[in-house]
Amino acid sequence: MGEERIELPQGTLDLLILRVLALGAEHGWGISERIQQVSKDVLRVQQGSLYPALHRLERRGWIKARWAASENNRRAKYYELTKAGRKQLETEESGWKKLAAAVAEVLEAT
Repeated sequence: MGEERIELPQGTLDLLILRVLALGAEHGWGISERIQQVSKDVLRVQQGSLYPALHRLERRGWIKARWAASENNRRAKYYELTKAGRKQLETEESGWKKLAAAVAEVLEAT
């Protein structure tokens, strides 16, 4: 899709991180790669946005972190959803789907 990038609305990055972690524990670089891959390269998460978001989610108790060896045997911090994080993900996904449907209705109205 060339150089066209879409700015994420406030709070969207948190939702995307929680969704990626619903699939299992992952390190920061892996989270950003997954978001980029699944969005077909439209969404790119910069390190300057990703790590503050991860720390915020950790402070809220929605994710927890642990140190472990990565695939290339380097020490990496892996993040995973907590029980509270799973509940928050459900709430956020539901709200996002309602919002997206409502915006689509307005955009398609003639």
